[in-house]
Amino acid sequence: MILEVITTCMEDAIVAEASGADRLELITAFTEGGLTPGIGLVEQAAKTVNIPVFAMVRPHSRSFVYSRHDLLTMASEIRAIAASGAAGVVLGALTPEGAIDERALDTLLPLTEGLQVTFHRAFDELSDQLAGLRTLSRYPQITRVLTSAGPGAVMEHVEGMRELAEESSRLGRPRILAGGGMKAEGIERFIAGAGVKEVHFGTDIRFGGEALAPIDPSALRALSDRLHRIGANEQGQ
Repeated sequence: MILEVITTCMEDAIVAEASGADRLELITAFTEGGLTPGIGLVEQAAKTVNIPVFAMVRPHSRSFVYSRHDLLTMASEIRAIAASGAAGVVLGALTPEGAIDERALDTLLPLTEGLQVTFHRAFDELSDQLAGLRTLSRYPQITRVLTSAGPGAVMEHVEGMRELAEESSRLGRPRILAGGGMKAEGIERFIAGAGVKEVHFGTDIRFGGEALAPIDPSALRALSDRLHRIGANEQGQ
């Protein structure tokens, strides 16, 4: 099991690695769903921690529909992140009609050479997620999709998540990263039902469950240990 943790500063990054995170999603503006962090933070995190750092590429929180100027901004951000030593980027784009914006992907993905790419929760605004997954599978640069498999909290959509995980397995890519209101409580039952191999945590492993609070090392370590046990049990079956 892979545990990805949202981080917003160097303290988060250091604590997350020390407490059992397998990968970091580095953002700013947590309460807006995450925006592109400063390149100085990306560079510092990439050279300080030994686990993969994925940086958000999202120029604003108005929508996932981007203008030409937005795409130029995102292109500049991707180039800077690629030079920073980070392992990946997190991005997504939709058309005004609510479909995946393939023209935006055709503009941005060639710039991600050497980086892994996560398509973020813009995916959850699609009316047909299985069709969206098939579209994204045509882009080898996109290694995973962060999704709650429906509106609201991810743990309410076990059946939808299993459908996506099974389709991902059939297609061969991208992998499914389950996230969006993920909770440690009931995580074993969720993973068994959803069939996912990667999970994404944000507020639940922070003090008081607050987005702007620091990461709680004890909560994160306990979660990491539980996920490792789940992984060990699956391998033993």
